[in-house]
Amino acid sequence: MSGKRTKKARLVKAPSEMRKEYDFSSGIRGKYASRTGNDVRFVALDPDIAEAFSSGKAVNRALRTYLGARRRKSVRGRTRPKHSVAN
Repeated sequence: MSGKRTKKARLVKAPSEMRKEYDFSSGIRGKYASRTGNDVRFVALDPDIAEAFSSGKAVNRALRTYLGARRRKSVRGRTRPKHSVAN
């Protein structure tokens, strides 16, 4: 994002260390992990790509459109397999 600030995304500099006042001793590891299910994959988008989309749904919609067009193209360009005649 090259230092730009938008309403949707703000640049925040990550702290180099955990602050002392955070106490996770009573936390439960993986408490919400089951909500995502096994079929969910998380991917990181490059910042220039992420700027083009307003949400995860928009990314999925674009990818489904791309994959649909790719499938249609491969079906049209497919040739029938050649069968060899056994002697």
